[in-house]
Amino acid sequence: MDIDVAGLANGWEDSSLSNGELKHLDAEQTDNVWNADMTIRTITTLLAVLWTAMASAQDARSIRLADLCRIKGQEENRLQGFGLVVGLKGTGDSKLSPTFRELAAMFQAMGGNISTDKQGVPNPKELESVGNVALVMVTATIPSSGAQQGDLLDCSVDAISAKSLQGGRLVMAYMLGPRADVKTIYGVSSGPISITDPTIPTSGMVYDGCKMETTITNSFVQKNKLTLVVDSDQASFSNAADIQDAINSFFNGMMNGAGYGMARAIDQMHVQVEIPPAYADKPVMFAKLVLDIELGNLRKNKRVVINEREGVIVIGDNVLINPVAINHKNLTIQAGVPGDRFVSFDPASPKTPQPALKNLVDALNALKVPTEDVIAIIRTLKRNGDLYGELVIQ
Repeated sequence: MDIDVAGLANGWEDSSLSNGELKHLDAEQTDNVWNADMTIRTITTLLAVLWTAMASAQDARSIRLADLCRIKGQEENRLQGFGLVVGLKGTGDSKLSPTFRELAAMFQAMGGNISTDKQGVPNPKELESVGNVALVMVTATIPSSGAQQGDLLDCSVDAISAKSLQGGRLVMAYMLGPRADVKTIYGVSSGPISITDPTIPTSGMVYDGCKMETTITNSFVQKNKLTLVVDSDQASFSNAADIQDAINSFFNGMMNGAGYGMARAIDQMHVQVEIPPAYADKPVMFAKLVLDIELGNLRKNKRVVINEREGVIVIGDNVLINPVAINHKNLTIQAGVPGDRFVSFDPASPKTPQPALKNLVDALNALKVPTEDVIAIIRTLKRNGDLYGELVIQ
């Protein structure tokens, strides 16, 4: 049965059938009417529950330390190495000596029949006519939680000289750590290459291609302390001090006054927290307690982010500007009047001081100024020192 939910919901009271009218309906029609009534009641109830849940979630929303901090030591690490890709359709390296030396060494290691010099070094010249092989750079990222021996990680593959890696297969690339002088092999990568962007055939992915040969763990406790690293977008001396005070207040209440001074802000990005004796053998539980602490007075940096390619402008709250006069083509906008430091650009209340860049942008949009011109005006304000906040151009 098809039911026009909107129509029923809007006019059910007016169109409801009386008991007398229901008596003249057959059983199927009566069931349809009651089914429609129950459908409306069910939908109304669900909407009410959903609305209540959303409102409750909005009221309960708070910022935890986990939302703006991480624990030092819990960082991603990158493995890298060189490898050979085979199976290309004539799009491999051409006259790239390292490729053929690498291929000759692999031939010899696998028992291939290739000529050598007196020192036993394989002769790469025998392979110079090969066009289906390419030397590539291989990288894999170890997550912040670390990796266990035998884990499979995705790895990216980038050509050095080849025209395309389409249809190729990576052959045994030894993965080293971020320091090239440390020759420890942490994993081995191999497998078919998937081209993720057809417009860039020289780069691809090998999914689950890097097999870990050793276990990598990221320790997060140093000298019986945790170090919180504040996200760069939120890093400031005031926020670091607020985080310090929130942690000290939380544990001071939990430990009956003995928790004061456990946390100490080192700079605008780092806060050290001493692990109390009660949690010395339970660092994971202590880290959870710290990261779950709520912070109520977070101060955000004033920032304007512009994506020129997409024409997107994101203006942070209360980004201020100086009183200025802007001449744009056939428009003249006066931002400031005698006696007022700032003036609103809200057409509905042109004389109410609202020192925000957003008002200026709203006025420019109301005048249908093109986005690229709005971006140019914002950049000029920043360059002239009339915009109070960070300007990020992407």
